[in-house]
Amino acid sequence: MAFNTGLSGLRAAAVDLDVTGNNIANASTVGFKGSRVQFGDLYANGFLSSGSAPVGDGVSVQSVKQSFGQGNISFTDSGLDLAIDGDGFFVLNNGGELRYSRAGQFGTDKDGFVVNNQNMRVQGFVADAAGNLSGIRDDLQIASDNLAPQRTTNLRTDLNLDAREQVLTATPPNPFDPLDPTTYNHVTATNIFDSLGNPHEVTQFYTKQASAGGSQSNWLLHLQIDGEAVGGAAGSTTTPPNYVPYELVFDQNGNLATANSNANGVISIDNWVPKDRDLNANGAASGVGATFDLNLGSATQYGNNFGVNDQRQDGYTTGRLSGLDVSQQGVIFARYTNGQSKSLGQVALASFSNANGLSPSGDTSWVETFESGQAVIGRPDSGTLGAIQSSSVEESNVDLSAELVNLIIAQRNYQANAKTIETSDAVTQTIINLR
Repeated sequence: MAFNTGLSGLRAAAVDLDVTGNNIANASTVGFKGSRVQFGDLYANGFLSSGSAPVGDGVSVQSVKQSFGQGNISFTDSGLDLAIDGDGFFVLNNGGELRYSRAGQFGTDKDGFVVNNQNMRVQGFVADAAGNLSGIRDDLQIASDNLAPQRTTNLRTDLNLDAREQVLTATPPNPFDPLDPTTYNHVTATNIFDSLGNPHEVTQFYTKQASAGGSQSNWLLHLQIDGEAVGGAAGSTTTPPNYVPYELVFDQNGNLATANSNANGVISIDNWVPKDRDLNANGAASGVGATFDLNLGSATQYGNNFGVNDQRQDGYTTGRLSGLDVSQQGVIFARYTNGQSKSLGQVALASFSNANGLSPSGDTSWVETFESGQAVIGRPDSGTLGAIQSSSVEESNVDLSAELVNLIIAQRNYQANAKTIETSDAVTQTIINLR
């Protein structure tokens, strides 16, 4: 009996040493989760015959339980290194088999797929060509194509025209001339883009007019693109071209009432032809195909200095991929050289009703089992799923100091059980030696 008891203790202590040694070996493994051995005592009992003084029959290893506690998060210099701050697992496609991992050391392969060090592809929610995220889950891929240009369709100018300015058209007899600053009160300029991504400078000249009524103030807006006038209709053919300007009317509170008879303050520009430096048509869409709206709905006329509060437009030139950013929600954004960004996909995370039921499959990954339950896959930073920390990795959750102490305890237990066998052998030898 004592031999079996001591032998079971040796086996249990050996398993304890193996598990502790494995924890120590992986103390620096990213995403590793330590384990601990759970023991149970053995008794030789039968049905309805437990006995009055049962003697134990040793020890058994009931299970090796994994600890899925959060490891420390450390920063790296790689934008695709990801750490999960909270619950959840990355979903990896290993040739059709799904694996789950906390190790977020990712990069891209030759085809642009986001992969780990074992070339398992990271799964996520894909985005369409416009960067809109869908609910379709697939392997995440980083497209390295240039971002196609987008022509300007809306130019918003938020400014204040000084109400104290004098009416110029009542006292200079000369017509509007962009080269003569005495023929206009204020000027501002910005760039827009044609369908080929070429920039063009839009210049806005504001000239105060005599008011038609005592409760209104009138201004004229002369518009030029690349130095050529555009407007509602062609005026004279003199140099510079004199197009009919746009009319702006402000009410007595200084708010824009109408812009070219439009109450919403939006003027549609549909009569310009994008040109190159030699003033020849550059092949981009022109006329109605190049129409853009000039939105002046937030313009004011207050008794304060002229100032442009905001001026923005929605066009851009072509751009090359310059970098990647990942949000806390796991959305991968591509940054381009033209200052634009676009979402390429969103990392998916999985949770389990019983994470301890996952089966380790090596390479710091696990597979689903009946005991773990089915994976519930969702978006990071939602529900019970944790947030994503980019340029970071989750370190092993092994406490090295505690494991070294466990190593000493396991060694002591092994030696003690060996002593049990040694003592039993000595007793048995004594009985054999009886004559």
